[in-house]
Amino acid sequence: MSDTHAQQSPSAVLSPASLAPPTPLTPQSPLRLAVDCMGGDHGPSITLPACKAFLANHPQAELVLVGRPEALAEAAQWPRCRIVAATEVVTMEDPIEVALRRKKDSSMRVALQQLKAGRDGEAPLAQACVSAGNTGALMAVAKYLLKTMDGIDRPAIATVMPNQIGGFTTVLDLGANVDCGPEHLLQFAVMGSALVSAVDGKEEPSVGLLNIGEEMIKGNETIKRAGELLREAHAHGTLQFHGNVEGNDIFKGTTDIVVCDGFVGNVALKTAEGLASMISSFIRAEFTRNGWSRIVALLAMPILQRFKNRVDHRRFNGAALLGLRGLVFKSHGSADAFAFEQALNRAYDAARNRLLDRVHDRIVATMQALPAPVSEEGGDAGDTAAPAAHAA
Repeated sequence: MSDTHAQQSPSAVLSPASLAPPTPLTPQSPLRLAVDCMGGDHGPSITLPACKAFLANHPQAELVLVGRPEALAEAAQWPRCRIVAATEVVTMEDPIEVALRRKKDSSMRVALQQLKAGRDGEAPLAQACVSAGNTGALMAVAKYLLKTMDGIDRPAIATVMPNQIGGFTTVLDLGANVDCGPEHLLQFAVMGSALVSAVDGKEEPSVGLLNIGEEMIKGNETIKRAGELLREAHAHGTLQFHGNVEGNDIFKGTTDIVVCDGFVGNVALKTAEGLASMISSFIRAEFTRNGWSRIVALLAMPILQRFKNRVDHRRFNGAALLGLRGLVFKSHGSADAFAFEQALNRAYDAARNRLLDRVHDRIVATMQALPAPVSEEGGDAGDTAAPAAHAA
């Protein structure tokens, strides 16, 4: 999508049309998560131990384990747990079309279906879904089954990265949308603000727009226009816009949230993961170079362990698929049991703090605060942002 076209394509979030709230979740105690136990690189050998640990740490929670019954047999007698059968599995290599149109009884699809209300108006069986499966397939099936929220053109993938001030920075989009208009970036900022306020307890998180410099004059026309929309939303009090930020600000912790298109976000994520892996390998190589290095390594072990814990990507596992009419969290496909449990924790916190309602409320507030643009003939942002959904 060209920058000129982006300026001529006002989004639904800026339209004066009324927005319907997401399907309300009936308050339940305990809260229930649906888990795609067959997804990811390892399947039940990882997901089941993670689910067992999660149940032990959350006595008010319940789980709906979805997969082949024979693979989930050990969980059949677990308390606060039920098994829902699915006969097929979406592999990490399956094209989106296979997951969406052919494997209609996959564990991924059946798990997502637990978020839908019953035909007679019954409340959904689960309040959130967690899967380590194919990212593109998960986004496509979730969007097909759950639909996007009113006021949201494109769902976005959001996750957290550690920063040097001891916390973490939420970054979105990480690959769901390669091409974005200014209005999409505004939507990402609104959704990211709702996520951080729900999961991390920061009611007014700060938002930065990823750019090649802090000055307002820098960036392409899409970024400049997005900055204008974000500053206008800030002026109306619907979000806290810090301004432009650069890539290093993600790790400085300059803002709570960093917004970018999916192409840039995915490159930033994979670059950060590669850098962390390289630094770890360098440290390991130097401390095992010779006998003296090994002795020093033993002395430095407590420091090294603390360093490892601070940058351990497993602690930050669990990317939110924002903008859907249901809570969906994506675990890394290669996650171990500890990492998958963290994804369950994030989904639980999001559902417990009613993330869907927060996104809806912030979208409505932003829509009401900003003036409705005049649509130009032929402009339709909803058809210009090509989904990629290959992040994780």
